[in-house]
Amino acid sequence: MAVQQNKKSRSRRDMRRGHDGLTARNVSVDASTGETHLRHHVTPGGFHKGRRLVAKKSED
Repeated sequence: MAVQQNKKSRSRRDMRRGHDGLTARNVSVDASTGETHLRHHVTPGGFHKGRRLVAKKSED
């Protein structure tokens, strides 16, 4: 079983844990359609920056 040689200081321990906090996702509103979407992603309707990039699937 591995046994540590030196005690890790509070400062080093907390530096490692500093990256663990979760942040809320950035959500934007498309100017032309008003749909919400993640930043730098296409809206659910297929728009990005007011232009349609993805054609809707035809429902058969």
